[in-house]
Amino acid sequence: MYKFRSMVETAEDDLAGLLENNEGNGLLFKMQRDPRVTNVGRWMRKYSLDELPQFWNVFLGNMSLVGPRPPLQREVDQYKNRVHRRLYIKPGITGMWQTNGRSELNWKDGVRLDLYYVENWSLAGDLIILWRTLLQMIRPVGAY
Repeated sequence: MYKFRSMVETAEDDLAGLLENNEGNGLLFKMQRDPRVTNVGRWMRKYSLDELPQFWNVFLGNMSLVGPRPPLQREVDQYKNRVHRRLYIKPGITGMWQTNGRSELNWKDGVRLDLYYVENWSLAGDLIILWRTLLQMIRPVGAY
């Protein structure tokens, strides 16, 4: 998955020292003021500009415009029970979690939204999510 780099190059190595500060709920690591994020990265993330290169992934057929949040392998390795159903369809540049709270959502609610999307996909639903994504980019809330 292509993205603009928004973190320092040692971000993965630095993660172990930050795990005790995890503000995420569940498998997702989140910190509102993550020291690994660069100043430019903070601005790009706020407006979701770091994700623009993902349109190349859509062109290649590896991603969809709308779908569940792309998981990291370390998250997939810890999936339990029905959470694997998130993987039934291609991940999306945007989706239910991005338009319903973003980083403010806890893990359980993010999974619930992704599974709802997987089980109730519709073209109309995708168009609504795309519209709400544009609104989120204009008035960003919950992005970090």
